[in-house]
Amino acid sequence: MSRPAVCTLFLLVIVTLVLGRQRKENDFDVNYDESRLPSYQLPALLISADGDTVDTPEKWRTKRRPEILSLFANLIYGRIPRSSNPMLTDVKIENVDDSFMNGKATRKNVRILFRNINGRAEMNILVITPNKTDTPVPAFMLLNFDSNDSEKLDINPIHPTRLKSGLPLGEMLDRGYAFISVYQQDLIAHNEVDFDRGIQPLFFQRGQSFPKAHEWGVLATIGWGAMRALDYLETDEKIDHSKVALMGHSKLGKATLWAAAQDERFALAISAQSGCAGAALWRRRSGETLEKMVTRFPYWLCRNAWKFVNQEDDLPVDQHMLMALMAPRPVYVASAVDDHWADPRGEYLSAFHAGQVYRLFGKKVLPSLSSPEPAQPILDRQIGYHIRPGGHSVADYDWVQFLDFADRHLR
Repeated sequence: MSRPAVCTLFLLVIVTLVLGRQRKENDFDVNYDESRLPSYQLPALLISADGDTVDTPEKWRTKRRPEILSLFANLIYGRIPRSSNPMLTDVKIENVDDSFMNGKATRKNVRILFRNINGRAEMNILVITPNKTDTPVPAFMLLNFDSNDSEKLDINPIHPTRLKSGLPLGEMLDRGYAFISVYQQDLIAHNEVDFDRGIQPLFFQRGQSFPKAHEWGVLATIGWGAMRALDYLETDEKIDHSKVALMGHSKLGKATLWAAAQDERFALAISAQSGCAGAALWRRRSGETLEKMVTRFPYWLCRNAWKFVNQEDDLPVDQHMLMALMAPRPVYVASAVDDHWADPRGEYLSAFHAGQVYRLFGKKVLPSLSSPEPAQPILDRQIGYHIRPGGHSVADYDWVQFLDFADRHLR
């Protein structure tokens, strides 16, 4: 072996050892211990930027809500830019099967094409509607990790009332809901770093090749796709588009909360174990933190968010304010006992503190600062919550609670 080759090999070994040590240190500095949490004070929900006390629904809608929405858009998720080039949208219905699940439902694919002078992008949504009804039905829209041509969205031959992914489609249809699947990577890659394909280039200004520091990141782009899917549902005569529940798990729970906060057409939002940048409070710095997120997934948020790494107390917002943007619409948060990375306690506290705004509207909120015991769901309030045994997944138990909560608030 030549001397340069030996030197190169030596350097690779050193780099590997250093990176391995850094990973161990990064894993070690994750905090799951409540006794080690920093002290913090949450930003005031009901005090406007000019110091005015927000004490009526009208003040919330016209004054405080727009302030908070703008802060999240500019500092956390990124603002959706205005395209200087006219955007054309084409919709095509494909693969209609009205005998799906032995005639229980109709399944179809909807292809939505966006195009302008900058290029084109495409998203595909799966729509499954119950057949035994003459009236438009409410719907669950799932932001999905599985593409709509994945076998995971086929019927499970062993359990024919379920999809291979485990989703209880039969029960959903029997309860009178349609099911909508929106694939998270149709318009943007899971961990996009180049932004030279997908939907974002269609919004670039002349000479632009990368989002500006305040412009949308990955999560906001996924949420934009959900809104475009809802645009289509407004044209589908089988769907009651005024009763669409948006649901997402983990990363997609984060995108769900931001999409539903922006677009008040979503009647209900469900966040399952969304953690950091989702339901959990930033200031607790428990489990995943802003530093961990931007290290692993640098562009899930907008670049302005990087400024607050290890400076979370300087943020003028926290996630209880994000959930409050849903008010007075119902919102549900699901946690799991062993999902420490998502900070279950922080998720509950965020939902609890969001109740300040819901009270302005006369809505019932979470009853106590103390988290409920596992498998004791809170369903009869405008803000719902449960924590169950287990880890980071969507279990059968979760779906039962989601459907029960929707029955109470959408039916």
